[in-house]
Amino acid sequence: NSAVVVFSGGQDSTTCLFWALKKYDRVEAITFNYNQRHKEEIECAQKIAKDLNVPHKILDMSLLNQLAPNALTRNDMEITMGENGEVPNTFVDGRNLLFLSFAAVVAKQKGFRHIVTGVCETDFSGYPDCRDIFIKSLNVTLNLAMDYTFVIETPLMWIDKAQTWELADELGKLEYIQAN
Repeated sequence: NSAVVVFSGGQDSTTCLFWALKKYDRVEAITFNYNQRHKEEIECAQKIAKDLNVPHKILDMSLLNQLAPNALTRNDMEITMGENGEVPNTFVDGRNLLFLSFAAVVAKQKGFRHIVTGVCETDFSGYPDCRDIFIKSLNVTLNLAMDYTFVIETPLMWIDKAQTWELADELGKLEYIQAN
């Protein structure tokens, strides 16, 4: 009854961390540093994990910045929203694929079966790796690739931002979300 939470330190992943702490006996958090613009989220993640006494690991994923230049990792690029069916230029190709794959490696090494992530199809900004079909597909792939049964949990998949705030409030941790 243990889970690894993909934990950026932002509103969604913080809500997911509190959700996991209510649901599982043992929870650990993993954060990925991929040279993202909003590095203050990593500092928030460290502080929250420390406050809650949650074991927390930060992995260097700066290679993503070299492979998939985009406005989320490059200060010299202006942020633009996707038009005519294109994804916004803040989309990082392969990000959730890699993050969840690395989280699965960590989870298996610890004997954990659950991976919690804050992706959301309802409010997904056009990012294809936040869709339910992607998560389900990856869940099957990880199980087959590692011959280990994982369950990727997505407590925010079908709710919007207002409902995420409500969930954080229900979990009694809205003050952490407001601080982010």
